[in-house]
Amino acid sequence: MNEPAQYREVWERKPVLRAIYADIYRRIRARSRPGRSLEIGGGSGNLKQYAPDVVSTDIAFAPWLDAVCDAQHLPFAAGAFDNIVMVDVLHHIERPVRFLAEAERVLAPGGRLIFCEPAITPVSGIFYRLFHPEPVDMRADPLADGPLTPGRDPFESNQAIPTLLAGRYRAAFAERIPRLVLTSCDRFSFAAYPLSGGFRPWSLLPRFAAPPLLKAEWALRHVLGRLAAFRLLAVYEKRAGVAA
Repeated sequence: MNEPAQYREVWERKPVLRAIYADIYRRIRARSRPGRSLEIGGGSGNLKQYAPDVVSTDIAFAPWLDAVCDAQHLPFAAGAFDNIVMVDVLHHIERPVRFLAEAERVLAPGGRLIFCEPAITPVSGIFYRLFHPEPVDMRADPLADGPLTPGRDPFESNQAIPTLLAGRYRAAFAERIPRLVLTSCDRFSFAAYPLSGGFRPWSLLPRFAAPPLLKAEWALRHVLGRLAAFRLLAVYEKRAGVAA
């Protein structure tokens, strides 16, 4: 069984996991502009259940996807979409700077790039480094370009990439891709996600406890976010009339 199919099976068997991601999808939808949306990394097809009109893509084939493509070379016309959305995908892309340039190209003026990714904070960094199989390398340059690796496993990753882009490399991002402007960045999720076990078969969080805990975590994001958040929700908007 391939990884998207495995994730889909776990998704179907874990109501608490669906509750956590439904909360993320609602927040993404609330930040999206009216119009056409493109999903990068559709994977197991979960977003389609909440946003059936989204154009869902992934680098690997699955029957529920609308297209198979590499995020670093999108087969869509300039200005074709009002939103580009992605969940837990950006940190898997080998050359994020190539994807960001493509996102800027295919977004219409005023369009938004919205992603939800791991947040590396003093507390979550310990968990991600010790208990999560994907690496965390805060020394990486997320804007570095270079040749793509032939045959690279698309599930290779660096969980630090989104945190670096929205933090240490924020000014360099603005200089490199000036038309994509960071308009909001929320660091949230402190206990629900790690207690749920993510896409592992176990969970320490009962389904009934998820909604009130998620609500409380969101309310505390400004107080605890930079210290303990496990998630980062960023919104970039394509501005017209900015010199490239």
